[in-house]
Amino acid sequence: MVKIRLKRTGKKKKPVYKIVIADSRSPRDGRAIEELGYYDPNFDPIRFKIKIERLKYWLNNGAIPTETVNSLLKKEGIKYRIYLEKKGKTAEEIEEALQKFKLAKEYREKKIREKKKKLSEKKRKEKKSKEESAPKEEKQT
Repeated sequence: MVKIRLKRTGKKKKPVYKIVIADSRSPRDGRAIEELGYYDPNFDPIRFKIKIERLKYWLNNGAIPTETVNSLLKKEGIKYRIYLEKKGKTAEEIEEALQKFKLAKEYREKKIREKKKKLSEKKRKEKKSKEESAPKEEKQT
């Protein structure tokens, strides 16, 4: 069985993944049939690139993406693009739908960043108030 999966590369504690086609029996970082792209989670926003035409070829020939790869393809809108192409949509309709998808994605990411910022400010204020309320010990000489 052929799978579309991640192959780990990069430094210790700084992983970078290659998206590869591999036999399901081969080890994670072992031999691959073909390399389709890469995924780098060390940046904000993440870096992700894939050869869509080759991905379509392998999906049509029975390759199965792993859960992680499948979720990456969904987040980036690639699965949506393939779905629209199978439905027989024109190139203009696909581009319009993908623009809407990107706007929705940017909106979700913006809300997440704002929420993280509020939480970090709240933690900082709590820490500051604890430091101020703690009794100060004076040095005795």
